[in-house]
Amino acid sequence: MKNFKNYVPHILAILGFVVVALAYFYPVLSGKQIFQSDIVQYTGMAKELNDFRQTNNEETYWVNNAFGGMPTYQLGAKYPHNYIKELDYVIRFLPRPADYVFLYFIGFYLLLLTYKVKPLKAFIGALLFGFSTYLIVILGAGHNAKGHAIAYMPLVLAGVHLVFRKKYLLGGIVTMIAAALEISANHFQMTYYLLIFLVIVTIYYSVHYIKQKDLSSLLKMFGIFAVAGILAIGLNATNLMATSEYAKFSTRSDSELTIAPDGSPKESTNAMTHEYITEYSYGIFETFNLLVPRITGGGNGENIGTNSNTYKYVSSFLQSQGYDPAPAQQFADHAPTYWGKQPIVAAPAYIGAVVLFLALLCFFVDNRKAKYYLGTGAAVSIALSWGHNFFLTDFLIENLPLYNKFRAITSIQVIAELCFPILAVLGLQAFFKVSKEEQFKAIKMSGIVFAGILVLLFVLKGMMDFEGSNDSYYAQVFQDGGSGFISALVDDRKAMYTKDLLRTLLFVALTAAVLWAYNKEKLNAKTAVIIVGLLGVVDLVAIDTNYVNKDNFVSKHQVETPFQPTPADQQILSDKSQFRVFEQQGGFSSARSSFFHHSLGGYHAAKPKKVQDLFDYQIAQQNLEVLNMLNVKYIIGKNEEGADIPLQNPEANGNAWFVNNIQKVAHADEMMAAMKSFKSKETALVYNSVNVPKTTFVADSLAQIQLTNYQPNKLEYQTNNKEDGFAVFSEIYYPKGWNISIDGKPAEMVEVNYILRGLNIPAGNHKIVFSFEPEVVKTGSTISLITSLIALFIVVAGIFFATRNKNEEKVLNI
Repeated sequence: MKNFKNYVPHILAILGFVVVALAYFYPVLSGKQIFQSDIVQYTGMAKELNDFRQTNNEETYWVNNAFGGMPTYQLGAKYPHNYIKELDYVIRFLPRPADYVFLYFIGFYLLLLTYKVKPLKAFIGALLFGFSTYLIVILGAGHNAKGHAIAYMPLVLAGVHLVFRKKYLLGGIVTMIAAALEISANHFQMTYYLLIFLVIVTIYYSVHYIKQKDLSSLLKMFGIFAVAGILAIGLNATNLMATSEYAKFSTRSDSELTIAPDGSPKESTNAMTHEYITEYSYGIFETFNLLVPRITGGGNGENIGTNSNTYKYVSSFLQSQGYDPAPAQQFADHAPTYWGKQPIVAAPAYIGAVVLFLALLCFFVDNRKAKYYLGTGAAVSIALSWGHNFFLTDFLIENLPLYNKFRAITSIQVIAELCFPILAVLGLQAFFKVSKEEQFKAIKMSGIVFAGILVLLFVLKGMMDFEGSNDSYYAQVFQDGGSGFISALVDDRKAMYTKDLLRTLLFVALTAAVLWAYNKEKLNAKTAVIIVGLLGVVDLVAIDTNYVNKDNFVSKHQVETPFQPTPADQQILSDKSQFRVFEQQGGFSSARSSFFHHSLGGYHAAKPKKVQDLFDYQIAQQNLEVLNMLNVKYIIGKNEEGADIPLQNPEANGNAWFVNNIQKVAHADEMMAAMKSFKSKETALVYNSVNVPKTTFVADSLAQIQLTNYQPNKLEYQTNNKEDGFAVFSEIYYPKGWNISIDGKPAEMVEVNYILRGLNIPAGNHKIVFSFEPEVVKTGSTISLITSLIALFIVVAGIFFATRNKNEEKVLNI
């Protein structure tokens, strides 16, 4: 019973996290689901995968409804023996997105326990971390994988911290499981940023143990990390191996082309240009929105109300032109108040005035050295988020392996989102342990620093123009060049700036007042902690609900079927043959048509590289022959009223065809140039390195090759040709995983026309089968199974030794 009482605070904390997560996202209790823009696109991309899974009760690792065809490795594929993913599902038992918020809470709570923080303060700290505005906003946008990966960061740090505190057994097991869960979240950019921070942590502890001349302990720690890391990777072997394989064929890999679409030489063949990587770079001044939420205007669409200058101007303008002023309300609901330098910002990355005040307090009252690596981690992440505004990013892009594979580098601020709440709770706990004199001095010094920052920001207000880079775009609809509109918008931005400065001042002052009241013995410690915690949570939630609230929730049906078929879609769907569809307007960056058809377009952060190349170099240059060879039978265009219309392409080549000759080219540039003028029904383009028996074939007008059976991962054809021939298939060439047979005998396909499959076919009638049976899944699943057994043994052994040691301690105590 005594031992059970020790667990009661933790049980209550877990129940509290469940209640708070469900309370914030309370529409889930009535069966509603959150409508997330990125998940809408994912639903379109994964439609064929999910339909196949439901119909056949098995997995396909290839689909044809997006980008002409691609592996499902980054579309939600499920792998055999992926038991770490099953554990993840168990932990995320709440409805989405409450499950991710619960993960934020529980992971951070466990982390704080490793810093010997008491349960009440750890509970409060978990709420301060989980309600950090950026962490909530990414869930509203549908960046689930990012939120998922961030949620496991505290648990990974907890394991690392335990090992460095010489809690080898527990720390090693926690690190192994947490790292495996972190990898399984499948957002390698976030995991990469976590590793950068862990390097800082490791450097700190390495210096510490080297100074103590305790190299043996340090080596033991590195050994534990190595084993834990290897096992974590092994538990995710299939996903990692499959992702690594696909990455070489995605837009995240370097290009083979050395010329640009206009024919000029490329400056670089890197997968992503420096400008693309740093397109989203935090402005240095913009960083103050960590403390003052809307200091640069908040997001791109802020609700500024009908009392705003912008609303009054737009309403007056519409009336002066004889229009109904009602649309001014919509403009006020989504006003473009953001005036920072980033292209799009959904919301400020507000960490919280209370959190940052307590974090600063930590440096005055906490004697533990952890504050230095936490402070360094936060500072480095903020500096790196500045991107092209600070030299450090340029250096890392050029010199740090894999750093140039990620864009939207502002998201490295998640490390600051992790470090500041830890510092805040350490500061809050340490405050009650130091003398009254030290408490008063800490409040005074922290107050002076924050007062100085806020006064400086008030002074700077008079030196800024508050004009954004996109203002001219919004102003062009107004007369007089939109000067009146810009003036009204600037006035609203200034008002927002002042309002939020005063807001931050209020929360900092209230927090300092509560701590001062405790110092003067007007409040007891528990009451002071609760009040400060409430201030911090109210501070954050009040901002969060501006961006993610009940209005983000819709019916389950709307989430599961986010796209509705247009008359054009319905007409195309009546055609039961196999073909592709190309949606002209935005179709190459939208998964709408992928929800209904085998689309040439789609939406993905790592598109198939060669499909993107064909779009940039051929399709965007109006080369219809490329659409023909890709069997694009329908093009969705627009009529004069803006409605979708299906345009049938009578020149589409079909599913496969025999060619008359093969033209060899030296390299990718030459092939891309040749495609501008070749006739795809007559000629196939192959590289010089491809070994083909002959390059010319006897024309046979009666030769046939027909697709007789279709499944996304298995295609069957029947051929009839009097002479030996060479066939081109309008399917995307992917050299890994496809097994080809002719009458049951293995055959080899070759890459043709930059992106398609070609096959030598002997004379006569034959059955040809393409089956996608990726070896990477088989190998990875075997590794995952073996690693899972090893990991299970380690966990069971760990529990056994921990229990035995406790029993031995009891005997010794007797």
